[in-house]
Amino acid sequence: QVQLVESGGGLVQAGGSLRLSCAASGRGFSDYAMGWFRQAPGKEREFVAAINWSGSDTYYADSVRGRFTISRDNAKNMVYLQMDSLRPEDTAVYYCNAEVYYLRGQYHPSENWGQGTQVTVSS
Repeated sequence: QVQLVESGGGLVQAGGSLRLSCAASGRGFSDYAMGWFRQAPGKEREFVAAINWSGSDTYYADSVRGRFTISRDNAKNMVYLQMDSLRPEDTAVYYCNAEVYYLRGQYHPSENWGQGTQVTVSS
């Protein structure tokens, strides 16, 4: 099992950009599909984006498609989430997850979470 540490969150104005990073330590990182999820105050955690083990396939929630880009560097054990054209509704704690899986039409996380990083978008 890998350990995950997110970074890169912060406060940004609407229309701005942020790049989140997720550093993984431990064995097996390059074998795992990875994902980003987010949780806004008073709401359930929701899927944002996922990437397969090689980085050749990516998947996005409808709400972020065209604005966010997920990528990975297996040589560095890193996953990234480039967030552009940010909106106030993107405000949430963003979590990295290892071993996401696709079932019954949606992506699901494993129990392998990072601690999260806060993203706040002001209007």
